[in-house]
Amino acid sequence: MLLEPTTLRTLTLRNRVVMSPMTRNRAIEANTPNALMADYYAQRAGAGLIITEGTSPSPNGLGYIRMPALYNAAHATGWKLVTDAVHAKGGKIAIQLMHTGRVSSTINMPAGAEVLGPTATVLPGEIHTDAKGMQPHTAPRAMTQADIDHAVAEFAASAQLAIEAGFDAVELHGANGYLIEQFLNGNVNQRTDGYGGSAAGRNRFALEVVRAVVARIGAGKVGIRVSPHGVYNATGPFDGVDEQYVAFVKELSALGLLYVHELDHSAMGAPPIPAATKAALREAFKGPFILAGGFDRASGEKVLQAGQSDLVAFGRPFISNPDLVERMKKDAALTAPDFSTFYTPGTKGYTDYAVLAS
Repeated sequence: MLLEPTTLRTLTLRNRVVMSPMTRNRAIEANTPNALMADYYAQRAGAGLIITEGTSPSPNGLGYIRMPALYNAAHATGWKLVTDAVHAKGGKIAIQLMHTGRVSSTINMPAGAEVLGPTATVLPGEIHTDAKGMQPHTAPRAMTQADIDHAVAEFAASAQLAIEAGFDAVELHGANGYLIEQFLNGNVNQRTDGYGGSAAGRNRFALEVVRAVVARIGAGKVGIRVSPHGVYNATGPFDGVDEQYVAFVKELSALGLLYVHELDHSAMGAPPIPAATKAALREAFKGPFILAGGFDRASGEKVLQAGQSDLVAFGRPFISNPDLVERMKKDAALTAPDFSTFYTPGTKGYTDYAVLAS
């Protein structure tokens, strides 16, 4: 099943292999996508669907250095290079919209931008800056209703720009401890107003973002990534997490989203998402479901055959194997990635990995 053509709502895909969103930090000029990034994604257009690295819809969401953005015409023009290159190879591509929220340093952000979060609690640990190396995260300002409304509008405007730039779909990043999950997660969100204090309150911001984006570009072009039980960026399980996410996904299902993309971090050492939770979320969403998290061809095929997923996402293997799908078809060995070049500028470890000989 993995290598067979399929459909994703109205999208026709050449296979069920999804390239996961992966931070690569190559947007070197004013967070604008460039020709190098277009080459990188075009090399990997053999995937049924590519999902780009996290891309900020707002100056306030640019927590990481050299992270791409999509909130002005220059960004859209840069991304058009990418979508044109992927489509020329017969591929399909979605952009992942990711607001970093409190996972940020003002050193990495453009002038006038501000670190925001559900509360003013500082994220423990440090973040990389090109200017000063590792630095503590900047203290966020707790978002007001006006800030929330503005952020929701930014997601919708960015989604519109994405469609204008030629993307086939938009994925909202609701995992890994970034802004949307900062509201969803009961360990991070300690608000006592209508955006916290209960499962419905914690789900509210995410649903407002989803609805605003759906209103702008249509539900059939909107997916979302979630990771209940994830621990990245000081999230982690909390009382009622499973019930909250089932309720959340039921609301997403009622909206008719393009897909739900569930990430299990256990392959990277985090606790696994319980099998019962995965099954409950799969049941709650009456539409295409994508699983991600440490899969290889055999394990990916297994979850498809078992009906646990409709597509399977692969991350790091795509970094060092631009022709990953071709290698799967031929059962060829995979090239190991160079971890030292994951987040560095330039072509090394980015567009210079070899493909199989013809």
